[in-house]
Amino acid sequence: MKIAIAGGGKLGLRIIEVLMGADHSITLIDKDEALLQRLSGTMDITTVAGNAKEVSLLREVGIGTYDVFITTTDRDEKNIVIGATAKKLGVPKVIARIRDPEHMNQYEFLKETFGIDHIVNPDRSVAEEINKYLIEKYSIKGGILHAGKVSLIEFGVDRMGHLIGLSVAKANGLLAESGMRLVALSKNGKIVIPTADNAKSVLVDEYDDLYVVGDRDRIDEAAESLIDKDEHTDLSRVMIAGGGKSGYYLARMLEDFGASVKIIEADKARCQYLSTHLSNVLVLHGDATDVDLLNDENFSEMDAFVSTTGFDEENLLLALLAKQAGIEDVIAKISRESFGELIEAMGVDMVLNPIEIEASHVTRFIKGAQILSSQIIQGQAEFIHMAASRDMILSGKPISHLKLPPGLAIVALQRGTKVILPDEETRVQEGDRIVILSLLTESFDLEKLLKVKHGLFG
Repeated sequence: MKIAIAGGGKLGLRIIEVLMGADHSITLIDKDEALLQRLSGTMDITTVAGNAKEVSLLREVGIGTYDVFITTTDRDEKNIVIGATAKKLGVPKVIARIRDPEHMNQYEFLKETFGIDHIVNPDRSVAEEINKYLIEKYSIKGGILHAGKVSLIEFGVDRMGHLIGLSVAKANGLLAESGMRLVALSKNGKIVIPTADNAKSVLVDEYDDLYVVGDRDRIDEAAESLIDKDEHTDLSRVMIAGGGKSGYYLARMLEDFGASVKIIEADKARCQYLSTHLSNVLVLHGDATDVDLLNDENFSEMDAFVSTTGFDEENLLLALLAKQAGIEDVIAKISRESFGELIEAMGVDMVLNPIEIEASHVTRFIKGAQILSSQIIQGQAEFIHMAASRDMILSGKPISHLKLPPGLAIVALQRGTKVILPDEETRVQEGDRIVILSLLTESFDLEKLLKVKHGLFG
């Protein structure tokens, strides 16, 4: 598939990195010639120096021959114009990053008027994932995800206390008697997907949450004892550090839910904007790292604390302060993976990377009908349901031969009406429905796994 991307920022580059796993033909358009020169030496892509707003440049690169055009520059208006131009010049699928709330309030109008097929908004996506976590206490807490006849259930390990202290391998030996398998654990807010190599060394700990897969009927039956149907959130008081776009979107969602929300924002003009656009949210002008301010606002009495400032270092510090204050749910937005590992080690309940989330959304949209369903879990992993074709790289090979990396697993197959919990020798056949669990950080390897033998999709 031929894909053109306008904008070599963090999101554009991450999308390129992921799509390269599927051997797409990729062209990057950007005005920064030095950047393009560096990338051309490290990535197998075509680079074009120039302004993607110029119709002559788009015609020169033959944009009408591309299958997908993605525009991720730093300005909404520019992305709208570029996307509309690409569509007019014949690109079948156009994807644009649009971030401002004023534009998102006209979401359908923008798509219909300018021919944009899909809008990506990292700030809103992060807010949606945090909102799910806070209101439902994890994205599937109290419920089950279905993928055909396969189901995934999440529950606290206390519901199966006899598994505590066991290795994943031993736990699965017990679960096999009930036709189920432990496929992931949440440890201190971090999703861990065991592999055949480490299943004997990864232990089920006292405070883990477990993700178990199995036949839909068996999971529904098990849910009677594993899930408290009357469970509800007691969420009432939330403090948000950072009144940028992510903080604004989240405050509006929580406001609609009925929670009492406080936002701390350092920029006075931004505070005025927030006060005007949020009806029942207390907006505080100040430095969120000011301990006196936090204490004055009853910081330690919050049910949840969310740090969404534009600085990873500040989010890291604030998350640490919140955990030390004993706040039950502490969530941080982190853009650098190295910081994510550090903040998870501190026991923070949820860490999200907006670039990883949105790159996943883009690749799922590009695949279209190939993906039957996809669900992000705890902002860190994907639960994917898709149909296997004969031309897929993974078809016909024992799973052991696929050399799957840690963080990526084929957790179930549906063959006709039968559900198979595969082992290392299981082969995926044409027509199988595949259920995959993958960390968002493994998107490149996931694309490699799902590509077809001639290297093209669709």
